[in-house]
This record gives sequence, structure tokens and C-alpha cells, in this order.
Amino acid sequence: MTDALRTLAADLCDRVLDAHRSAQAEALERTGSVRVLFESRGQGAGDETFALDERCEAAVDAWARDHARAGPLSVLTEDRGWRHFGPDPGRDGASIELASFDHGGPRLAVDPVDGTRNIACDLRSAWTVVSACGPGPGTPRARDVTHGTVSELPVTAAASARRFVADEGRGAAVESRACVLGEPIGAPCAPSVLRVDTSDEPRGYLPFFRYDPHLRPAAVALESDFLERLIEHEGASARHLYDDQYISSAGQLVLLALGTYRFVCDPRPLLGARTSTAATTSKPYDLAGALVLAREAGCVVTPLDAHQLPPADGSALPFDFPLDTSAQVGFVGYHNPATARRFAPHLVHALERAAPHRQPHADRP
Repeated sequence: MTDALRTLAADLCDRVLDAHRSAQAEALERTGSVRVLFESRGQGAGDETFALDERCEAAVDAWARDHARAGPLSVLTEDRGWRHFGPDPGRDGASIELASFDHGGPRLAVDPVDGTRNIACDLRSAWTVVSACGPGPGTPRARDVTHGTVSELPVTAAASARRFVADEGRGAAVESRACVLGEPIGAPCAPSVLRVDTSDEPRGYLPFFRYDPHLRPAAVALESDFLERLIEHEGASARHLYDDQYISSAGQLVLLALGTYRFVCDPRPLLGARTSTAATTSKPYDLAGALVLAREAGCVVTPLDAHQLPPADGSALPFDFPLDTSAQVGFVGYHNPATARRFAPHLVHALERAAPHRQPHADRP
């Protein structure tokens, strides 16, 4: 099943990448800008839908119906939620929608464009995230995901696009392909192994994601407390502690796996609960496949919400959210285990000061 899931995910990502590049080229030809791809199309099942989302969602729908001619599958997308497809018994070579998961085929949660607000303004890449599971009788959970593909949707000027692939227990890899706007997308180059380094130096990009304006004061206070502890206790230099605000959960985890980010924290569910704010947060379809990628590359990624703080010893807890369009997901990620062990006590100290929790950590510094 693993190889079959990998093949399905690759074919799906090819289809979305082609739709994305076509949408960019058509927008430039028609208006001289890709800004038209940022036009709102209303609220989808999981998030606001923009013109680019609509175009790529249509590509996923067509792909699912095409593949269902040969065998059943279930597909979740950001705009439509879970749908089920299979061969049409009354028409040879056709497909129909099915009633439920009870069909024996794979289950794939897909975010066609994670990072629309970046890419629709041609600012930085977005990502197609595929979280793939084997057959099952109902909605899968994060623990059921055995394959993750995170495929780059590049800006107009980019000449290539990367694709990150991971299977549970088999490691992670990255490949690249030529992707010049207006030209055919090239074949992938040979994949290379993606593996974290061993440095735990307290410097580099250590972002706390603070997308929601109402949560920014609390997020800044949490970030400042954590960074001050790194300066005081770990000898970090304030000049070498950098911030970045990438509006893409999958993009954040890609940068964590690459080592561009040494640490990342998305505290929105926790801070939303603390401040009684209805926060906009990461969703399961943004994260599940990217979590497989980051962990298989060697990162330490652990949940963070109002009821569960990360372990102070730098270990990781399991994620157990449902793959749906409504669950709120927060997380903490460290590039490698050494960084986790060094940073975690200071993060837990800051979180204990910033938000309520059920039980204090006995090993608090």
C-alpha cells in the first residue's frame, strides 16, 4: 500500500502543479499581475477560498474522478470536506460518488494550496499537502497517516519546484524539477535523502507564528520570554535570533526539516483559549502529511494546545487529531533532538507563565 499511496500522491501533485502554473500564466496574460488569483470566492469547508484555491480544487476533483474509474478512494479537500468516489457499475470507464468510506480504497486528505495568501501575491511559495492513509471504515486520524507529500507551488519567477516525500519508518527525500512559467514541467531529478543536522546552537530563525492580529500581543510576550531565557541561560546573542512569518504550516515544517528554521512554534490554539479569542489556526489537512515529512527527516514535532504543553525534556508526544476541516492544531517543532533538549525547558517555562495548563512539569527549571 505504501508504494501505491506514494504514486497516487505524486500524480495528484503533478495535476495541481500544472493547474497552478496555468492559472499564473493566464492571470499574467490577462491582467499583467497574479493579484486576480487573490480574489475571494467565499468560505469553504475549512477556510476562505480564493480564486487560485478554486482553480486547484477543480484539478483535485478531476483527478479524483479520473482515478476512481479504476478503483475507489476517499478524498478530503479544504473547500469540500470528505467525498468518496468509485467506478460506475453502469458505465464502463466512468466514476460516481459513493456514500461513505466503506469501499476498501485509500483515504487522502489534501490541501491543494497551503499558503494561498503568499503565492497569490507572488510573495513566496505555497505547498500542496497530501496526507495519505490506507483503507478504513471512517474519518482517519493523524496516527493513521503513513505517507506525506509536500509539493512546492512556486512564484512566477521560479525556474524549479521541489517536492518532499516521506513514508512512515522509511525516511524522507526531496526532489526537484524544472518548472519555468509557460514551459512544460520537467521530469523530476533523482531524489536525495533529507536528514537533519546535529547542531544545537541557539541562533538562527526561531519564529513564533502570530498570524491572528488579536493574538499578536500574547504571542509576542511568549516569544520574548522564551528568547530572553535563551540569552540568559544558553548564551544566545540577541543579534542572531531571527523571526519569519510564513503563512503556511506546511511551509514552516519544510523549512524546519531543511534546517532553515531551527525551531518553530504555532501557539494559536493555546493563546486563543487563554484570551477567549476565536483564533484562526492550522487545520489537520495543512499539517498531517507535513508532520510525517518533518518527523521522518529527524525533527522533533509535538502538539501544543490549551490542555497539553510540550514535554520539558525535548521528547515528542503523538498527534491524534481527526483529519477533518474543523479541528484546531497547534505545534512546536525543533530541527533536531539536540535542539529540542536544549530549548524545551525554556519554552515550557515561558508557556507556563503565558497560558493555563492542567499539570505543572516537575522538571521545570
